Amino acid sequence: MTRPILDRIAEALERMAPPPVPAPDFGKAAAFVWHPDPDRLEPVDRVDRVALDQLIGIDRAKQVLLDNTLQFARGFGANNALLWGARGMGKSSLVKAVHAEAVAQGLPLVLVEIARDDLASVSRLLAVLGRASTRRFLLFSDDLSFGQEDVQYKSLKAVLDGGISGRPNNVILYATSNRRHLMPREMIDNERATAIHPGEAVEEKVSLSDRFGLWLGFHPCDQDQFLAMVRGYCAIHGLDIDPDRLRAEAIEWQATRGARSGRVAWQLFTDLAGRHGLAV
Repeated sequence: MTRPILDRIAEALERMAPPPVPAPDFGKAAAFVWHPDPDRLEPVDRVDRVALDQLIGIDRAKQVLLDNTLQFARGFGANNALLWGARGMGKSSLVKAVHAEAVAQGLPLVLVEIARDDLASVSRLLAVLGRASTRRFLLFSDDLSFGQEDVQYKSLKAVLDGGISGRPNNVILYATSNRRHLMPREMIDNERATAIHPGEAVEEKVSLSDRFGLWLGFHPCDQDQFLAMVRGYCAIHGLDIDPDRLRAEAIEWQATRGARSGRVAWQLFTDLAGRHGLAV
């Protein structure tokens, strides 16, 4: 076989199996976003987040996730976590807030976000993170859910179970979802009703959520909790407003929006702050 042919074969093999992605300088940023094709970790100069003490009404979830995060950042045992439940109750904000608290304590924890649609490349990302032995990584996937024909969930098992090579010890996964089992209830019921072996049909998908060692549920808040959130935001930011007027504004706001949540309470506070000349 001639030399030119051998060179072309070698070049083709290199394209099929590209060299490992070089790790970025993790000291330049506390957070990164993973992008495949081509594989790269893009630093985030400023993470969009709120302080931990501004997350009101989720005290138990806040303390549990913070403890788990600090354990991991210090090199101790910790669980992958699934934050599931109602929209706007602070799931994503809590993940970013506990990361900020760990960084504020001087711990070498780096936040890495991977989009749901990029989960197929997660094994390559784990290879990059596993080589950075001096850092610990909080892998974050927001608003996770899977449909009827979706196979992306299989890639997620590489993070939760690790496969033959095992998940790197310096990586933990936090995911948020509106669904407890990461898929619509009607899809689960449909597979149970139509499959030859109903239990086996859904076991593989439903058991995915069981692989998270830590489950934290976020439930819709009632009116008293909603009012407490609004009052809490006002107190934290020094917005002095008559309690009766604040209550009336809050009730009207949530009725107009047709929902109560931490997000809606913050939106009301932002509106009040603007009308009172307060920057937030």
